Amino acid sequence: MSRADLLRFGVDVARIAVWFILLTIIFIPLERLFAVDRKRIWRREFAIDLAWYFANGLITTAILAGLIGLLAAGVHRILPPFLVGLPLWQRMVATFIVGEFGFYWGHRWSHEIPILWRFHSIHHTAEDVDWLTNTRGHPVDIVFTRMCGFTLIYLAGLARPDAGVHSIAVSVMLIVTNLWGFFIHSNVKFRFGWLENLIATPAFHRWHHTADRHRDHNYASTLPLFDRLFRTWYLPSTEQPPRFGVDGAARLSFFGQLLKPFAPAETTAGRMREV
Repeated sequence: MSRADLLRFGVDVARIAVWFILLTIIFIPLERLFAVDRKRIWRREFAIDLAWYFANGLITTAILAGLIGLLAAGVHRILPPFLVGLPLWQRMVATFIVGEFGFYWGHRWSHEIPILWRFHSIHHTAEDVDWLTNTRGHPVDIVFTRMCGFTLIYLAGLARPDAGVHSIAVSVMLIVTNLWGFFIHSNVKFRFGWLENLIATPAFHRWHHTADRHRDHNYASTLPLFDRLFRTWYLPSTEQPPRFGVDGAARLSFFGQLLKPFAPAETTAGRMREV
């Protein structure tokens, strides 16, 4: 590894460390003041989720960047940029809707297709759901789900590889959805009334992490209209999920979780979900 590579790696580590500090400053006070479930800040698996935060921030992000670059270049060669001429605000709205449609189906398939569930179930092993749970995700799972959305965005001509203003919509979407992912996992009791029909909230997403049959609901990360449209929406007015986690899941280390999806099927706890 050259000196330039080491410098870039150091900058990346510093960048995600600064983001972690900012997220901690935001979410720990929120969860202390408005918690649904009172628990310790430094909970049992905090270190595991912290390891996922840095691993995905460094490795998975780099893999995604490379794949998205290849996707953009390939689509640019074979398809005209249909929608890049739209005004910026229209392109941003279209990017969110098209991207969320892809993310919804990528997420849903990760529950319905056994081989994909093996990777996605790692995210559901969390028995204490809070803001940092957002980072617990197998790289294979994250790459698959994200690419489902980005493929549609580029096929629709909403972005192109020659950067400039045409990349702003995708960049804004990435920042907003990443931050919103931490929020919807947070252990807060906020309810938003009629707005919960329009945008994903912590109450909405906590039911997705439940350990009972309602886990196969609420796939949307930002726009629950797709759960309404495809009949996977579930959000009772006052009831809370009885518990979180996946049935039969062992408490594994970070490396145990990373390797678990590759283990022979007979050594895993089935699909670890209720039908």
